Parts: sequence; C-alpha cells; structure tokens
Amino acid sequence: METTGYSDGTTHGNVGEGPLGPMERFSYDDAITRKFVLATVLWGVVAMLAGVIIALQLAFPAMNLGFEWTSFGRLRPLHTNAAIFAFAGNAIFAAVYYSTQRLCKARMWSDRLSNLHFWGWQLIIVCAAVTLPLGITQGKEYAELEWPVDLLIAVVWLGFFGTNFFMTLKNRRERHMYVALWFYIATILTVTLLHVFNSLSLPLALVEIVQNGRVPSGTDWLKSWSVYAGVQDAMMQWWYGHNAVAFFLTTPFLGLMYYYLPKAAGRPVYSYRLSIVHFWSLVFIYIWAGPHHLHYTAVPQWASTLGMIFSIMLWMPSWGGMINGLLTLRGAWHKVAGDPVLKFFVWGITFYGMATFEGPMLSIKSVNSLSHYTDWTIAHVHSGALGWNGLMTFGMIYWLTPRLFQTQIWSRKLVAVHFYTATIGLVLYVLAIYAAGITQGLMWRAFDESGALQYPNFVETVVSILPMYHIRVLGGLLFLTGTIVGAVNVLMTWRARPPVYEVPVEEAPALSSTYVDPPPPPSSLSANTEFGRSVDSKYLQGWFHAIWERKALKFSVMTLIAVIIASLFELVPTFMIRSNVPTIASVQPYTPLELYGRDIYIAEGCYNCHSQMIRPIFAEVKRYGEYSKPGEFVYDHPFQWGSRRIGPDLAREGGRQSLDWHVRHLEDPRMVPQSIMPAYAHLLEQDIDFAAIQGRVRAMAMLGVPYGEAVKDGAAEAMARAQAAALGAQLVAQGGYEGMETKKVIALVAYLERLGKDLTAPPTAAEETP
Repeated sequence: METTGYSDGTTHGNVGEGPLGPMERFSYDDAITRKFVLATVLWGVVAMLAGVIIALQLAFPAMNLGFEWTSFGRLRPLHTNAAIFAFAGNAIFAAVYYSTQRLCKARMWSDRLSNLHFWGWQLIIVCAAVTLPLGITQGKEYAELEWPVDLLIAVVWLGFFGTNFFMTLKNRRERHMYVALWFYIATILTVTLLHVFNSLSLPLALVEIVQNGRVPSGTDWLKSWSVYAGVQDAMMQWWYGHNAVAFFLTTPFLGLMYYYLPKAAGRPVYSYRLSIVHFWSLVFIYIWAGPHHLHYTAVPQWASTLGMIFSIMLWMPSWGGMINGLLTLRGAWHKVAGDPVLKFFVWGITFYGMATFEGPMLSIKSVNSLSHYTDWTIAHVHSGALGWNGLMTFGMIYWLTPRLFQTQIWSRKLVAVHFYTATIGLVLYVLAIYAAGITQGLMWRAFDESGALQYPNFVETVVSILPMYHIRVLGGLLFLTGTIVGAVNVLMTWRARPPVYEVPVEEAPALSSTYVDPPPPPSSLSANTEFGRSVDSKYLQGWFHAIWERKALKFSVMTLIAVIIASLFELVPTFMIRSNVPTIASVQPYTPLELYGRDIYIAEGCYNCHSQMIRPIFAEVKRYGEYSKPGEFVYDHPFQWGSRRIGPDLAREGGRQSLDWHVRHLEDPRMVPQSIMPAYAHLLEQDIDFAAIQGRVRAMAMLGVPYGEAVKDGAAEAMARAQAAALGAQLVAQGGYEGMETKKVIALVAYLERLGKDLTAPPTAAEETP
C-alpha cells in the first residue's frame, strides 16, 4: 500500500485515529491510465509533426502546398490545439488517473465515466483535427473550436472527468490530501471557469432557428460569434489564454512533479510547507496576470499595469516550486547520471524555472515593448511547452510504462537517445527563435540618422530572420525524431506485455465518520502545559493539515473563491465602467459584405500572422499610422488584435493599396518578392453565399450592433450584392479581373479596405445626435 509522507518521513491519514475498523479490499484501474499513455504518445507525434510542417511553411512557403486547408493560417491552430489539448491533455489525464487512485487508496469512482472521458476526449481531438483545417474556427487563440465542440468539452471535462475525480475524493480511504491532489483540484475547477466564460458565443444556427425556423446550410450551422466585443473580448481572451497556460499547462504538471519526481528519485518532497506556500500563492496570483499580454494596446492602462505587477509577483511562487522540485533530489543526484527518467524530470523542472523567470520579465512594459508581436514570445512559449510540459511528460511515461505494462522497458538506450535528441532539438529551436524575435523587435524600432525608419519595408525584417527559421526546422525535426523514438519504445514495450495483466489487490480501512479534529495550537507558550506538549513546527503543520487538507469540499471551495475573486477584480471594471471603452462617433458597424469578408479573414487564420493593433510607440505610429483607440473595436465580435506579426499590422490597411493589388496579392503573394505569405487563390474561385449574409447581420444585431434596416428580410443580401457589384466594377476599372463581384475575394478585400477608415471619417448628422 502507498502512503503520503512529509519531508521528515512521518505519515498522515488513518494513522492514530483509533480503531481502524474492518479492512476493505480493492484494486486500481490501470487500464484507463494505459489508454491515456498510449494516446499521449500518439498525439505527441501528431502535434510535433504539425509543428514541423508549419515551421517548414515559414521557411519555405511552397510547403503550404497550394490547398486552402493546408495553409499556415489553418494549420497553426491545429498544431497548438494538438500540442496543448491532445498531447499535454492526455498526459494530464494519465498522471491524474494513476496518482489519484493511489493517493486516495481508492479505485476511480466510476469505470464507465473513466472510459466516457477517454473516448470523449479523443472525439474532441478528432473534431479539432477536422474542423480547423476546414476553416471552422471562432478565431480566438487557444479557443478556436466552435460551439458544438465547446459544449462537448464542457461535458467531458466537468461531467465525466470532474465528477469522477471529486467522487473519488469523497470516497477516498486516505484522509490527508497530498499536495498533488491540491493542484488537480485547482486545475479542474479553474479550467471549467475559464472555458465556460470565454466560450460564451451566439451560434448562427440559433439565430436562424429563432428568426426563420430553419438550420443554416452547409457548415454555417457551426458558425458562432463571441458575445464579447473589442476591449472586453480581449480582456476575456487573455484572462483565458494566460490562465490556460497557468491551469492547464502548469498546475497539473506541478501535481505530476510532486507525485512522480519523489517516486522516481526515491526521496520525499524537500519541503511540505514550501509546497503549501507554492500552491496558494500560485492559485491566487496567477489568475491576475493575463492583461500583461495587452501592454500598450487599447485596454485601460490600469488593467495591463495590474497584470504586470502580479506577473512579477508570480516569479516568487514559481521559483519556490522549482526549488522544491530540484531539492527533492538532495541525496539522489548520483542517480541522475544513470537514470534517463530523472534526466527528463530535472531538465523539465529547469525549463520550468527558466520559463517562469522569463515570463515575469516579459511582462515588464519596457521589455514587452520590444518583445510583443515578435518571435521572442514564440521561443518563450516553446521553452515552456516543450521543455517543461514535454520533458516532464516523457519522464512520467518512461516511469509509468514498465509498471503499467508489467514488463521491462524495451530499450533503455533508446530512452537516452530520446532525451539527448529532444534536448538538443529544443535548445536549437529556442535559441534560434530568441535571436529571430530580438532581431525583429530591434529592426522594427530602428531609425536612421535622418529620423526615418531604417527598415520601412516590412519584408526586410522577414528576410533577416529566415536563417533562424531554417535552424528552427532542424530543431523541430530533432524534437520530432525524439518523440518518434519514444513512441517506438513505448509501443515495443506494450507488445512485450504479459497475456493477462496481474491486478494486485490492495487493503485499507474506510475513513472513520467519527474522526475528531486535534485541538488548535495554543496561542502562547504559557498555555503549552494545557496540552502536555510543546508547540513545535511539526505540531503546527500537523494541525493545519488535519483541519484543512482532510476536507475536500471546503478545500475546493476555498480554491474556487480565490480564483473568482481575482477574476472579478480584473474583469468587472472593464465591463461596467463606460469610460474604460469610450465610443467614437464616426465608428460604424461593418457593412453586410464586410462582415462576411471578416468571417473569411477569421476562417483563413489571418490573425495568426497579422495584428490589428497599433501601439502608441513612435516606431509603430511612424510605420503604420495613428495608434489604435478602444472605441474602434466596439463592433468586433471577436476582436482580431493578434499576438504575432509575421506580416505587417493591418489596423490602417484601408486605402493603402488598390483593389487590384489586394486581389493579385491574395492570388500570389510572391508579387512582393521574398514574401512568405501563403496563397489564397481559392478565394478567387469560390462564390459568396449571399443568402447566408442576412443571418450574420441578425446575429450581430442580437449582440447589440446597431444595424437598423439591414436586419429586415433580404435587406442585408441586397446591400451586400450592391457593394460587391460596385467593388467589382472598380476592380475592372483598375485593370483587374472581371467577374470577381460574386467571389469570396471581393468580400475579403472589402473588409481589408474598411480597416482604419472609420477613425478619420467625419460623423454624419445622425451620428452626432445623442
């Protein structure tokens, strides 16, 4: 049987509670863990392969292959979703299912829920793999999946996984909840909160059913729009986006670290008290940090400053956890040289330390002004995702594999090959992209002696970093090779499994319902004799654990309250105080055709390469024009500010180029020499679905966009046809292609031509009326 221990070797739980009662016999469900381990390995290969493909597309644009569903804009969300939710997600579930049963001395509450969770999650991944290349997306980073998949995620995550986990906690036989369980609790509760509120959207299907009593044709029934707009949507997105990193890629992996590292090292956790400080400070502080992704944007300055302050504070608990992990190896460092599993863990924790030092540094405004929108952020993300999450996952898998498959690992030499290949590839990747990011930032802000931009043509900055992109491909290939080596090793170990798995039978007493809490520690030394013992740190620690960590429901509620309080302080003022998002009289809703074109822009994933946010930084204003204002985005569902500039910012794109230039550029971006943009020739061939435009306008009206007469039957379609015809005639007059007035390209160009024009447009008399 398994016990949980403090750093001094003592145990806690049923020990010392009096008569233990009859022993109960039970077994653990390792079959579910085996399934999640195999899924982790499979999706790990897929995720890394997708990453290598899009890295090749940036280095060699021909790798976009000319198909609409294989372009960078569509495959990049596929890679991120595969890496985060398929690879890391399945690793989390494998870690949780194996450790929770042993920490609770109880089988998972429901084998059926466990299996529904497994197959439901794989279905979600397959849905993502199908919809994202087809351009079916909400256009919100890390939350691209459309509303039916979002609903499925909620059911599988909370209904199957959450219910099973918390019912197992309720029925546990170990009274004390070990630290790993705390991090699992925080993960399940907070991810639920983040997913539900960030995913609130209005489906087109609902609008059409209410208005016309019919379901939209084709894939339009999957289309939806965020209920938030502009500044509010940006705040919600990065409240979600940063905390998806916190509570999906950090807290569950810290739980993994606290359980599997001591097991692999054969040493107890260095400091249990440090783990308490680590947990509560991380849970409370992390949730505030999201707005640091929005420095110098149109969000209120107080919000991004608050995010910066809490991000800097986050450095302390993060490094507390790293130190706790590395010092757990005290007295066991000699094992690291010969144990590749410990190598994975040590390097994983080291990358965690580096990433959690760099994150607060990047949140400082002066640093962020250089790093934001550059590949520096990409390097930072990959050092965390591949270095921390990836290496910790591989270490856990190699520790679990012989135990789950009840045989020796097929090749220990291949484990070492995997470690060195992955580590070298990762170092090559991040160093090259760090160099690329810093180069981008410095070139964008460089001025010559006359005060003009030294590199006014954006493509100059792209050309300068192409050698780094080539090195990234090499690093990615090495990491992918390591992942494939690991997959082969696990598969061969699985093939050597016994014909029938042995299922050990465990014994433990049920928790006593008559348990009495120990008395509280005396308030002063003079009162010590009343209890007949001295008030030492061990007694205080034991009392704290006995009171709080044995009450799963109260502990969970406290965790949820900490997260909600921080979230409300951050989000409510932006939604409730009108002065935070002042309106601009000249800003009007998109025309029906422009609205349709905006949906094309989102479907093609243009936000993955282009931003629409000019920061009040002199170099950006000089390059792109007047800096962006909050009131410009009040009708943007969802916002499209972007987080990376592989191409130039588009916030003031309207009027910069002719219609003919836009059409030919979309058809063949190589008309701009050395451009790495994928081609969108299919937009010149595909017809606009004019009948689908009316539903889009009505959906926007339901979200509060003042469309007036355009919501009437047939009005939006007529307006769109009229604008398309006018633009088509203008295109021909410029020497462009004929017949484009019915093609999707004209709608996209209409949207691009609208960007930035409202800010300088004079308000009409009607608009000036209060």
